[in-house]
Amino acid sequence: MAMTDPIADYLTRIRNAQMASHRIVEIPASNLKKSITEILYDQGYILKYKFDDTDNGQGVIKIALKYDKVGRVPIIRKLERVSKPGLRKFVPVNDIPRVINGYGIAIMSTSKGVMTGKKAIQENVGGELVCYVY
Repeated sequence: MAMTDPIADYLTRIRNAQMASHRIVEIPASNLKKSITEILYDQGYILKYKFDDTDNGQGVIKIALKYDKVGRVPIIRKLERVSKPGLRKFVPVNDIPRVINGYGIAIMSTSKGVMTGKKAIQENVGGELVCYVY
């Protein structure tokens, strides 16, 4: 079966790994996924990550998931795909949503690269709303 939405697959793999309390999840790499991974790390949603090369040249992203020390619950409570291949969601800079009153982040793909909604507002660019994380 062809992968029609690699980003939805990426988010689902993280979700499933968290539900199974895995420490590490491996995901086939792409530049967009690498950018999203870096944002998740910068925003404190994951412990660490590593990009490894594979024989087929695609590479793989290894993500160390982060859990609450006390309750052992995953730090990422929700990963929500917004823009889908069949229905792209583009927003101008003044319509970039605040996720859970600023507690969550919107990850956007803009002409200036992949960034959080907050950064897109600072950079004054709109773009494609890839997903929400909180």
